[in-house]
Amino acid sequence: MTNDKSDNWLEIGKIVSPQGLSGELRVYPVSDFPERFEVPGKRWLLRSGDTEPQPIELLTGRYISNKNLYVIKLAGVENCDQAEALRGCKLMVPASDRPQLGEDEYHVLDLIGLEVFMQASGELVGTVVDIIPAGNDLLEVKLHESFATDKKQKTVLIPFVEAIAPVVDLISNRIEITPPPGLLEINN
Repeated sequence: MTNDKSDNWLEIGKIVSPQGLSGELRVYPVSDFPERFEVPGKRWLLRSGDTEPQPIELLTGRYISNKNLYVIKLAGVENCDQAEALRGCKLMVPASDRPQLGEDEYHVLDLIGLEVFMQASGELVGTVVDIIPAGNDLLEVKLHESFATDKKQKTVLIPFVEAIAPVVDLISNRIEITPPPGLLEINN
């Protein structure tokens, strides 16, 4: 049995660059939970080349909406050089630290790998390979060979909204969709 340490951690963001001269950092979020960047407290920093994240203190954070970035301040990072040294590092939290979800909320990691079926016919459309954050999240679905009409088209983007994906069944590993006519053809 392999002990994969990465299962114990969730990446919440990636440090992309310093912000200003006082050691602030720009972070590209991969978490839907703003409090992970805005509420002060302990986070973990995974430096490239390391296997284990190190604890670090988040002091402040704010969201810059037009850039889809957070600007954060970490304890001990006082100037641009120290911030520059953290470029490319990942911010992590323990996997056990998943916020409680509302009834119709899902963790991205839970959706990847689910099979997608047409609700009306039961036909297998494909498998979720990625979630693209947008105004409404988009499911990137790798098309099943039998479903792809145009063989060049490998994936399709499906808006993850209740009207189009009314059934998400994590137990059965499936999503059922009721796409409007043409939705699955127009993506290529």
